Amino acid sequence: MFNKILVANRGEIALRVIRAAREMGIASVAVHSTADSDAMHVRMADESVCIGPPSSQDSYLSVPAIIAACEITGAEAIHPGYGFLSENAGFVQIIEDHGLTFIGPTAEHIRMMGDKITAKDTMKALGVPCVPGSDGGVATLEEAQRLGAEMGYPVIIKATAGGGGKGMKVAESAADMERAYRTARAEGKSNFGNDEVYIEKYLTTPRHIEIQVFGDGKGRAVHLGERDCSLQRRHQKVFEEAPGPSITPEERARIGKICADACANINYIGAGTIEFLYENGEFYFIEMNTRLQVEHPVTEAIFGVDLVREQIRVAAGLPMTFEQDDLTINGHSIEVRINAEKLPNFSPCPGKITQYHAPGGLGVRMDSALYDGYSIPPYYDSLIGKLIVHGRDRPEALARLNRALGELIVDGVDTTVPLFHALLQEKDIHTGGYNIHWLEHWLETNLGDA
Repeated sequence: MFNKILVANRGEIALRVIRAAREMGIASVAVHSTADSDAMHVRMADESVCIGPPSSQDSYLSVPAIIAACEITGAEAIHPGYGFLSENAGFVQIIEDHGLTFIGPTAEHIRMMGDKITAKDTMKALGVPCVPGSDGGVATLEEAQRLGAEMGYPVIIKATAGGGGKGMKVAESAADMERAYRTARAEGKSNFGNDEVYIEKYLTTPRHIEIQVFGDGKGRAVHLGERDCSLQRRHQKVFEEAPGPSITPEERARIGKICADACANINYIGAGTIEFLYENGEFYFIEMNTRLQVEHPVTEAIFGVDLVREQIRVAAGLPMTFEQDDLTINGHSIEVRINAEKLPNFSPCPGKITQYHAPGGLGVRMDSALYDGYSIPPYYDSLIGKLIVHGRDRPEALARLNRALGELIVDGVDTTVPLFHALLQEKDIHTGGYNIHWLEHWLETNLGDA
């Protein structure tokens, strides 16, 4: 087992890893920018190293600075959290070249799943169902128009290196194709340095269902059920739950086994999430995230496992502590993402926290790096906390969420808490009758947000 690990991240996810390491008797090293000198993850870690100025490019994305921090502190392994360098194959290769351990998948698997076309081809070969679409990149507008006519509109054009909703454009009809095609390519080029795109059939009322998988890198893998992440704004998840209210036990077992077998066949190591669009009882692969997900706590809640602890264990060469037959769903869990944003436009709202009180009680977990007097810097993502609740069933989880939101106090900045208070008044939220377009339509009607 490792004696010391470095956490190459910030905020609540850095705290999450530091806490798991402490329970395992492992010392932790926090890295931080000058803007994060007073951040909670810096205070909680056993050691800390400043790696640069506020800009992510010069700090949290600076590979030489992170490697130097390992050498200075004697850290043997690096946990990337999510975002930043967590799915950067080049970073993983450099870590390995320096004799360090990356707590996550191999560089090969990250490359394989990082390119959307390669990922889709790989999953097809492994028997994972995929959305109908182009066999590879679409190099010309003429080819895009031909494929659109063959598949039937609407279609979606996606940057092969895309993510976070960038480089994705829907063409509702042939008349929309040129605009959508050129815009997706331009966004891919500006955001990811790669203007290659591919085309898929655009499903009209799907849900977003993702399967949590975990492998030991030695041909053994399991699945930990599904999460429903259908409530999204501009392709960004805001409300996640497990198990999915629309998924039957038979469907869960079927798609779960397909995903676990796929990971076992490629000797996948650590945590990963295989994401699908789900419509009319069918699953269609869209991508695989080769890292821990923001919403991993809802899976931990219903299965009673610590996914970060398992990540650290398998990275150290130890076996997983569970097999598929050990994993039984207990109750229902929901997570809402609390962002420092001003409604109705969801504009970032950094500033000083004048009062903070986390909710508590049975079945309530608050993952946050906030504290009284903390100043949220303007340089990073606006996520400031995740409120996770667990109940015996979905109605109890929703009631517990409503109660916990009422207890939560975050003064000094605007947050998205009022959004969740409003959503909990909606019948469709209580019945689970929503799809990936539901929240966008609701926002247009209730908040005037496009």
